[in-house]
Amino acid sequence: MSASGAESFLDRPVARLAALGVAGVTIALLFYINRQDFLPGSAPVSPAETAYLACVSERHGQVDAMIEDGVVTEAQAATFKGRAEALCRATAQ
Repeated sequence: MSASGAESFLDRPVARLAALGVAGVTIALLFYINRQDFLPGSAPVSPAETAYLACVSERHGQVDAMIEDGVVTEAQAATFKGRAEALCRATAQ
């Protein structure tokens, strides 16, 4: 207590609980704002990204089939896959 006998509001348990509440809400808000950093799997995928992934999957499958058939070599397949990725990226956007 102070010399005058009255207790300051900031020394009361209610004020300390309020401070803990503010700190808790602030931490919760920081986690909510940065939730994509903590939960990377929950990030929404754009339609362009979905189209790109589908295109790349299809093209890589075609190139893999050409490798199995003996039409192209591994070096040629790597070049084809790189070109397919560039094509898919350009068409998806």
